[in-house]
Amino acid sequence: MSNKDILFYKGNKEVSVDFSASEISSDGLLILLEKIEREHKLIKKFGNLLPDLRNQKLITFSREVQLKQRVFMMILGYQDANDVTHLKHDPLFKDVLQTDLASQPTISRFENSLDKRAIFELSNAWVAHYVSSLAGRKSIVIDVDATDDPTHGNQQMSMFNGYSGQFMLNELLFYDGETGQIILPVLRPGNSHSNKWYVSILRRIKIRATYPEMEIEYVQIVVLVVLHFMSW
Repeated sequence: MSNKDILFYKGNKEVSVDFSASEISSDGLLILLEKIEREHKLIKKFGNLLPDLRNQKLITFSREVQLKQRVFMMILGYQDANDVTHLKHDPLFKDVLQTDLASQPTISRFENSLDKRAIFELSNAWVAHYVSSLAGRKSIVIDVDATDDPTHGNQQMSMFNGYSGQFMLNELLFYDGETGQIILPVLRPGNSHSNKWYVSILRRIKIRATYPEMEIEYVQIVVLVVLHFMSW
């Protein structure tokens, strides 16, 4: 029995629908993600910064491929590494990665291979990428915002926050107020004060050192008061 139905003919071409579903993917967004990556090459750039102490003669998946798989999975809503089990036969994922998907144990080992130093290097690279993108602009608006992220179970840095009344992570985000670009995301313990690390992080961004004449505006009132007494 055929699962193919011809709807109509257009010249010499037939237009049909096929319900055999032998090779399909429900993650069409992968095409857009791959297009964005090919244009900006961010995953390739950051993949080259990741530490890799493995024997290069024995590896199957490069750090770039592992990072690409994990980032694309999370963007598509597959936050658990175990989701690889459901995606390993996805033809679009395999086409984008140009290889089979790395298994759950491989992805878990990859995530646990990142130490504090590697995370700092990635953060510095992210900030440097943002600062380099400011060339030609006369002014910027930095939006500083803390947001609560409720936790469940014994997660690292999960603390009780009295103001929010819950166990949570207290994330700190620095945005470009005009473009919406994330300048830097910072993960903090749940019991952190909302203003913790504002100034020290802003010092590390070094926009003033790179663009001395640029006008910088902050939308966080507390930051405005503190930075009034700082020399940039």
